[in-house]
Amino acid sequence: MELVELEIDGAWLARSPIHKDERGIFREWFKSSDVISRLNRDFKVAQANISISNKGVVRGIHFSTSQEGQGKWVTCVSGTIWDVVVDIRPDSPTFKKWVGVELSSSSGEAIFLSEGLGHGFIALEDNSIVAYLLTSEFSVLDEFGVNPFDDDLGINWPLKATTLSSKDASLPTLMDLLKVKKE
Repeated sequence: MELVELEIDGAWLARSPIHKDERGIFREWFKSSDVISRLNRDFKVAQANISISNKGVVRGIHFSTSQEGQGKWVTCVSGTIWDVVVDIRPDSPTFKKWVGVELSSSSGEAIFLSEGLGHGFIALEDNSIVAYLLTSEFSVLDEFGVNPFDDDLGINWPLKATTLSSKDASLPTLMDLLKVKKE
């Protein structure tokens, strides 16, 4: 597996070879020993999630404030998504910066987000299936989000969103969220 650092500290693109034959494809999409040897950190899986989204569905921008933090390893196993990492850390030199990467079932790529980064995506095809590995379990008390259409972030979504959950649609802007957290 190749790990390429993205423009946000703590975010990497993982590239794995895809093996094709008459049966279809095989892909090794996560390997703990590669993360340890290349990034000098462990990625202990505490929870695994799968989402299925139709074209135009936006999910996120989500993050966890759990005590141990929540790293994510995200890949698309069917269809295509445009995955977004957002730096929501006020003390970071790349605060408010975002990076978008297209992930598809045939690309052999995944995104690794360190703890403290926000994550979201838009499905570019119907029935796009996304698999996530998380370093901490979901906790309703620690889960937060930022509006994916926050003008201050200026995420340039490649497709017009057709569906957004009512929860995600009502998320605050990043700056409004940080004001509330300070109070």
